[in-house]
Amino acid sequence: MQKLVVLGAGESGVGAALLAMQQGIDVFVSDSGTVPEHFQNELNKANIKWEQGLHTLELIFAANEVVKSPGIPDSIPMIQQLHARNIPVISEIEFAGRYTDAKKICITGSNGKTTTTLLIHHLLKHSGVSVEMAGNVGTSLARQIADGKRPDWFVIELSSFQLDGMYQFRADIAVLLNITPDHLDRYEYKMQNYIDSKFRIIQNQTEKDVFIYCQDDEVIADELQKRIFKSELVPFTQTDILKHGAYSTIDELIINYNDEVMSMLSQELSLQGRHNLYNSMAAGIVAKVLQIRKKFIRESLMSFKGVAHRLEKVLSVRGVEFINDSKATNVNSTWYALECMDKPVVWIAGGVDKGNDYNELMPLVEKKVKALICLGTDNDKLINAFEGKVPVIKESDSMSEAVAEAYKLSAKNDVVLLSPACASFDLFNNYMQRGDLFKKSVREL
Repeated sequence: MQKLVVLGAGESGVGAALLAMQQGIDVFVSDSGTVPEHFQNELNKANIKWEQGLHTLELIFAANEVVKSPGIPDSIPMIQQLHARNIPVISEIEFAGRYTDAKKICITGSNGKTTTTLLIHHLLKHSGVSVEMAGNVGTSLARQIADGKRPDWFVIELSSFQLDGMYQFRADIAVLLNITPDHLDRYEYKMQNYIDSKFRIIQNQTEKDVFIYCQDDEVIADELQKRIFKSELVPFTQTDILKHGAYSTIDELIINYNDEVMSMLSQELSLQGRHNLYNSMAAGIVAKVLQIRKKFIRESLMSFKGVAHRLEKVLSVRGVEFINDSKATNVNSTWYALECMDKPVVWIAGGVDKGNDYNELMPLVEKKVKALICLGTDNDKLINAFEGKVPVIKESDSMSEAVAEAYKLSAKNDVVLLSPACASFDLFNNYMQRGDLFKKSVREL
């Protein structure tokens, strides 16, 4: 009987375990941390063996295959030992993909992938397509398949960590939004390793498949010269006019696909800002590939509601606007956030630095930021980067204190922007908890 070990009892790990059990595979779940109670109950109910607070190596090394949580680095000794024993280590997406006939639209990029995934899902659902959403957003792919979901299409958000554990999996439609330095601590601080990880989204694609990408991203443009593609290439851009792909003029978004053109006014899009225009273009191309009617594409791009924790307007307090951008866990995301601001900014940033280079933020920070509040257990790098560039810099190690300090430093018609440019794990469980605490602290002002 096949033996599967699942490392990590989060959403993806428990989903993989439930699917394995359903497929008659002998499965064991191991988590070195504490397993949340609701996941413990699920595993017990399904009679799945599990452990927490340790990894029993003799059980793990007895596996035919291991499904690894995206949060576990490849560099840890246990994973290295699994590789040395030739025991395959895969991601939950790779495992789950074996058990569905649904077609797959897969989205990756350093920024914008959650928004674009939700937007594509919204568009297809609005158009009557049989579709479900999975991956890095919401419910795991494995759980949905275990639950008997049988859509025609899955829209799947993929992080580089998920892509790293994918080998046979194939995207029918692959979307690559951008590549900017992120998670370099997991890639030996080598940008090319991270680029190669993102480009795994096109592995196994055939002539029948489609690869949608941002032509304006210099890293992607450079890589296109080095690689051979079997799939149909469809670019999107804000700097060119395309006969095949999506582009923008001063006031219009235009999609030109298979000699059929559709356009709509940029101001009609529900998502505003330069980066969101790219997200809308990518979603629009996916819809055209699926031959969705222009009417539905327009309606969907106009009616979509944004994403929590991504440039989310919380409320205004005495003329000071509070914006939650907790999902900005890297420098490039924060760059987009600051670029969108048209009022003086009190900026709350900091957390776990992932090898960040803050230099690209300097012009925007010098122009727009009046005060910086460093929220983290170790703020030295942030302070050293912006000392002398921002008039006021303060430190804080609690969200309520940071919000109160930001309010004190702000004036009417200012913006208090939480856009950390860092991971959240020093003070918070994840970016969602960080964003929720920000909103709670704002409401309590």
